[in-house]
Amino acid sequence: MKLRTFRRLGREAWTSLRRNSTMSLASIGTVFITLLTLGLFLLLVNNVEALTLSMEAQVEINAYLQGDLAQEAIDAGLAELQAMPEVSEAVFVSKADALQELREQFGDEQDLLDAVEDMNPLRDSYRIKLVRTEQAAVVAEAAGRITGVEEVKYRQDIVEKLLRVTRIIRTLGLVLIVLLVFATVFVISNTIRLTVFARRREVSIMKLVGATDWYIRWPFLLEGVFIGVIGAVTSSVLIYFGYGTFVRACQQSVPFLPLLSSSELIRTTCVWLLGVGVFVGAAGSMVSLRRYLQV
Repeated sequence: MKLRTFRRLGREAWTSLRRNSTMSLASIGTVFITLLTLGLFLLLVNNVEALTLSMEAQVEINAYLQGDLAQEAIDAGLAELQAMPEVSEAVFVSKADALQELREQFGDEQDLLDAVEDMNPLRDSYRIKLVRTEQAAVVAEAAGRITGVEEVKYRQDIVEKLLRVTRIIRTLGLVLIVLLVFATVFVISNTIRLTVFARRREVSIMKLVGATDWYIRWPFLLEGVFIGVIGAVTSSVLIYFGYGTFVRACQQSVPFLPLLSSSELIRTTCVWLLGVGVFVGAAGSMVSLRRYLQV
C-alpha cells in the first residue's frame, strides 16, 4: 500500500472517530480503565514476585549435628550436601559462630548472652540454601540421613504458604488479564459495528466500483487501533507519573516496604500496555468486521 493511500485511510478513520464521538469516547474510556487496571496489576505482580524471591532467598534448612562429631565426619557431611544439585550453598556453622550471630541480632542488648557464653547451649550445624524453594522437603529429608545429623529444621509451613500465595497470584493475574482483554475487544468491536452499520451504503457502493475487501477494512481497522492507542497512552502516562509518586511516598512513610522503583520496570510496563492497546484495538475491529461487514 502506498504511503499516500495509507494517509488517506488514516484520515478516514480519524474522521469516523470524531463522527461517532460518543461511542468512541466510551470505547477509549473502557480501554483506558482496562489498561490502567492491567498496568497496576502488572506492577503489583512484579512487586509480589520480587518480594517472593527475596523471601525464598531467606529460606534455609538447618541440620544440627551431634555434639561429639569428629571433624572428618563434619567435612564429609558438608561435601555430601554441597554435591546435591538442589543445594545452592551449604556451610558449616560452629556453635561459637552461632552464638556470635545471636549476639549481633541482640544488638545493644547482647550483654544478656554473657551468662550462657561459657556453657554455650547452641549446636554445630549445616546451614543449607536451596536452588528452588519447592525442593526444601527433599533436601531436608536427604540432610537427615547424613551421618552425624541429629535434627533437621526448616519452616515448612512458611515455605508451603509462600509457594501457595505465589501460585494463586500468578493464576489470578493470568485470568484477570484474559478477562480484561476479552472485555475490551468486545467494547471496541461494538463501536466498530455501529460505524460499519452507519456506513453500510457507502461500503456497498465501494464494492460495486471494485474496491477490494482489505481496502474497505483498513479504515475500520485503523479506527480500532486509534482507540486502543489513545487508551493505552493515557493509561501509560498516568501509571508512569502516578506509580513513581506512590513509591516515593511509601519510601518516606513506610521505608521497610520493599517496593520496586526501577524506571526500567515502569517503561517496560508502559510498552506492554501500548502493545496490548494496539492488539485489542485491531482485534476488536477484526471481530466486528468478520461478523457484520459483508464484503
